[in-house]
Amino acid sequence: MIRAASPADAPDIAAILAAWNRDTVWMPKLHTPAEDLQFAQHLITHCTTRVLYGPDTLGFLSRAGQQIEALYLVPAARGKGLGRLLLNEAKAACAELTLYTFQANLSAQRFYAREGFTEIARSDGRDNAEQLPDLRLVWRKEPQ
Repeated sequence: MIRAASPADAPDIAAILAAWNRDTVWMPKLHTPAEDLQFAQHLITHCTTRVLYGPDTLGFLSRAGQQIEALYLVPAARGKGLGRLLLNEAKAACAELTLYTFQANLSAQRFYAREGFTEIARSDGRDNAEQLPDLRLVWRKEPQ
């Protein structure tokens, strides 16, 4: 159900990113399909990217070390615990995880809060391409 992404997964990953962007009204439309594909290829080549699949690709998580770069699911896969599957695999590999999410992305904030992430910083958006305020979140493994 979860496996390492390969270059052949880039079109599916790009399509998931494009669909989320298209369906998210507050998100600026900055990237062409070719740029989405190039970004997906970058995630596969330069990050640890894991794909969740059934008969089709359902979602993916990319991380660079402890930094989660992307976690996206197709709309039909949301709210079913599948994002948690991807995230739990990353948690098992790291003692700490960090990520950014946009302040406008309330559903992501609720998801990450349920998964034990806490806010450690806010920005006004001047430091990201979208120019949207964001949050930096962290999760730390419980000491044993």
